[in-house]
Amino acid sequence: MNNMIQEAKEKFGKLVEEQLKRVEMMKSQGDFINYKELDQIIIGIVGGDGIGPAITAQAQRILEFLLKDEVEKGKVRFKVIDGLTIENRAKVNKAIPDDVLEELKECHVILKGPTTTPRAGDPWPNIESANVAMRKELDLFANVRPVRVPEQGIDWTFFRENTEGAYVLGSKGFHINEDIAFDFKVMTTQGIERIARAAFDYARANGKKRVTIVTKANVVKTTDGKFLNICKEVAKDYPEIEVDDWYIDIMTAKLVDEKRRTQFQVIVLPNLYGDILTDEAAEFQGGVGTAGSANIGKRYAMFEAIHGSAPRMVEEGRAKYADPSSIIRAASMLLSHIGYVEESQKLDKAMDICTRTEKKLVITGRDTGATNEEFADYVMETIKSL
Repeated sequence: MNNMIQEAKEKFGKLVEEQLKRVEMMKSQGDFINYKELDQIIIGIVGGDGIGPAITAQAQRILEFLLKDEVEKGKVRFKVIDGLTIENRAKVNKAIPDDVLEELKECHVILKGPTTTPRAGDPWPNIESANVAMRKELDLFANVRPVRVPEQGIDWTFFRENTEGAYVLGSKGFHINEDIAFDFKVMTTQGIERIARAAFDYARANGKKRVTIVTKANVVKTTDGKFLNICKEVAKDYPEIEVDDWYIDIMTAKLVDEKRRTQFQVIVLPNLYGDILTDEAAEFQGGVGTAGSANIGKRYAMFEAIHGSAPRMVEEGRAKYADPSSIIRAASMLLSHIGYVEESQKLDKAMDICTRTEKKLVITGRDTGATNEEFADYVMETIKSL
């Protein structure tokens, strides 16, 4: 028994050492980038795989339409990055080829189409997900997902911590013996503070009046308690914003409470709870494939479609009929993030009209419906009429 305990101590000690190094790295980081102070904002456009290039090109057209004056003034520049294909990644056997990573680091924000992650039986090497690699390489610690259903009064934005909590050591738990297994939950002052500030900064920049903190701090007192306490400390710097907190179990119920759910606006929460709650929330607007998603860090931010690359559509010659809604929603998030809130709101309103109320065009994924180019034209014509 003493040997088992000693071995467990050694394994745990190594994990603590790794996390202490991560904390020092976070301490050395500066503040969030201030886009208003930049001479030029570089927007990277990454098509990815499968239908990615087809739908991302349409989102780029809409961004260029909305930012036409800023591009002409030189305040905004678009940079197309073509190298994040599965063929290119497989050739060098890396999730992100070195030259592509260098191009990504030249950008401030990135609009990214879906990328293929090889599975067993695929004709590709078993390389890491490009998304996971990008989060690590660019330290994209905040996963941000909006859910909007205007006719139900739902307008939520979730800030899910991306790098800590129950997932950070998810592959590094261990069995003590055949009877006992341990996994670990990690919370750091620096990790919590930066996700909290990201949520409150977003609320302030977008005119939101409430931020809701979600934990299970009444039971998981040390880590969740730390998350709750630090979020409340950060909240003191934003006196104009109302703050409340809920436990994850009752919060899942309140999202389906028709009277209560309309009161929520910005929600900040640890990784596991965010994983659960954002999937539940997405069902209100049609499922997890209907929204854009963002991964935000202090220096970089990446905005993406949250569906797959649909290689079969490409094989069948149907890429031009792929629905660009998710990547267009992501483009709206990008606009808001870099300070173009009015343009973002116009795009959101146009998308609501085009996909919910007016629906002059329908995307079916086949030649029975509109092409993604026709849909993008429809969105831009709608924006002009607002």
